[in-house]
Amino acid sequence: MLNHTPLYDTNVSLGGKMVPFAGWEMPLQFQGILAEARSVRTSSGLFDVSHMGRIWVTGPHAAGLLDWVTTANVPALAINVARYTLICTDEGGILDDGIIYRLGQEEYLLICNAANRDAVWGWLAQWRDNRFAKAKLVDRTTDVAMIAFQGPETLGAMERLSPGLAARLRPFHSAQTQVAGIPALVGRTGYTGEDGFEMMPAARDAPALWRHLLDTGAAPCGLGSRDVLRLEAGLMLHGSDMDKNTNPFEAGLDRFVYMDKESVCADALRRVISQGVRRKLTGFEMVERGVPRHGYPIVRDGATVGQVTSGGYSPTLDRYIGLGYVSSELATPGSSFAVDIRGKVVEAKAVALPFYSRRRNQ
Repeated sequence: MLNHTPLYDTNVSLGGKMVPFAGWEMPLQFQGILAEARSVRTSSGLFDVSHMGRIWVTGPHAAGLLDWVTTANVPALAINVARYTLICTDEGGILDDGIIYRLGQEEYLLICNAANRDAVWGWLAQWRDNRFAKAKLVDRTTDVAMIAFQGPETLGAMERLSPGLAARLRPFHSAQTQVAGIPALVGRTGYTGEDGFEMMPAARDAPALWRHLLDTGAAPCGLGSRDVLRLEAGLMLHGSDMDKNTNPFEAGLDRFVYMDKESVCADALRRVISQGVRRKLTGFEMVERGVPRHGYPIVRDGATVGQVTSGGYSPTLDRYIGLGYVSSELATPGSSFAVDIRGKVVEAKAVALPFYSRRRNQ
């Protein structure tokens, strides 16, 4: 039995093509994946992301627990500030990635991926029991919804729905406020490479808030366009571009690792630094026409030298792009290699990430 978000009926009524995803029935698309991606890049789009895990961590040991299991400097977070972070194993692998919001003196919210929610909960609970007994964990995924409102027109729309909010809410900051009169936690965060907001109202209020946002002219968008947009922005997907067998330095996520602390993964990551990494994630674009897909071999001089982790067509850039692990030398922008696309060797070259930046591409 698949889980349904509070916006399931709304998604169906809007013609969403529903598919199974990480235990949930979610919209893959509404009007079309490429059209939805273009809407977000040029105007605004709405995503139901209520399948993402939402775990509240509170109490005197809340900061200590999160600091121990993530790569962030959690005690340094100011109230109403958010940080992207990695949740790592004791071997330095990436169990999940997510965002920590500090909501109060002893109150934090951890957003994790739907597919890893149980694993993240188990990891937090294990360390709470072993080391941080005064931390309280509450999973509110089913009683708090989550809506992503993304694109260049979202700031103006939010000004009409919640006057003054967009002006005072800087990127990776949050506020408990009202949007169109509906109480919600609002973060200036997202997963598309565009400016925008992620809103967390009570589940019962989600359909009404969605309607207000839809009335601004935003396009309803599904998982398909979200994947296209995050790839264009060079944002990784856990389970494809990183996992428990990948460390943050291989994935190019060094800037999100605070090493001046003790944590569950600190010793393992120090060993990685001392030994160096032999492979790295690189962005690449196809020199010749061809669609790189997850799992396709990356080859050079007749030998397999890596594997595609994500790839597809970029409607914003009008080219085929991808991510994949190769040797550290081949990850250098400008390096040449090829992708084996169902037996056909198609030329590609490494490029710097992100593929798309709203500042650079404006």
